[in-house]
Amino acid sequence: MKEVSFIRQNIEKWKEVEKIVEQAEQTDPDRLATTYTDITSDLSFSQSHYPTSRITIYLNNLAFALHNSIYKSKKEKRSRIITFWTKEIPLVMLNSRKELFYSFLIFAISVFVGVVSTMNDDTFIRLILGDGYVDMTLNNIRNGAPMAVYSGAPEVSMFLGITLNNIGVSLYTFVMGLFTGFGSGYLLFKNGVMLGAFQAFFFQQGLLGESMLAIWIHGTLEISAIIVAGAAGLTLGNSWLFPGTYSRKVAFMKGAKRGLKIVIGTLPIFVVAGFLESFITRHTHLPDFIRLGIILLSLIFVLYYYLYLPKTLRYELPEKKD
Repeated sequence: MKEVSFIRQNIEKWKEVEKIVEQAEQTDPDRLATTYTDITSDLSFSQSHYPTSRITIYLNNLAFALHNSIYKSKKEKRSRIITFWTKEIPLVMLNSRKELFYSFLIFAISVFVGVVSTMNDDTFIRLILGDGYVDMTLNNIRNGAPMAVYSGAPEVSMFLGITLNNIGVSLYTFVMGLFTGFGSGYLLFKNGVMLGAFQAFFFQQGLLGESMLAIWIHGTLEISAIIVAGAAGLTLGNSWLFPGTYSRKVAFMKGAKRGLKIVIGTLPIFVVAGFLESFITRHTHLPDFIRLGIILLSLIFVLYYYLYLPKTLRYELPEKKD
């Protein structure tokens, strides 16, 4: 890259860093740390390609000033725990909106594959869900309790088991990003096919509406969180696969940090989803408007938190905030 192109590409960001240094005492510590990582990466690039240039001296001075600002601003603000959930996570999602879209797209396609395969092959559902589960469900349907699987265990133990399992799936999906986006994409595809096959199976039994009113009480949050975890994995995988102007190591560290924040953001959602599945879903006698209301409220929350809120905060931090 020519020096003039390098300067044009980053000059606005460097001007913003100068403002951050001037206002360091009022700046969030995480923002300072991320900005420092960003500017030192640019400095490293400049030292390698333009070692005698004035821009290298400028970046070195800027990094030095920012380094001093960080050590003067170590003390965390008491409001950090609040801003983490209300600002940091939404802003990270804003920067990972492409990964979120691709994660959703992979999942949607896999659901379609699961539906089509189940509708055209009677043995497919058993291949995906297993003979034991299918036979148990068919027996529950004959006994007039198609959703009995959700009332087969004590609420508390079911809540703990489901929540820990879902969190494990989320972390695994993220970690699989180490094997590029294909690792996380595979897990998304696998879970999507299972969901599609499951819903198609109940459609074949004439119970699609009842199954959706039950399953999506917890599934709206649970499935959304899995898709978000998939976005975290894709963020991790793309970071070192497509490092851009950063070194592969720096790009990986930035992607890992961003992806980890995304995953942490799903944990409370999995807890709430586990609670709903263990304590609410089993009550199939609840009026349909109550069950539908829970589903709609969950959907509104997901759309607000992961799509609308990030857009409202998009101008509060520099574009490359991680």
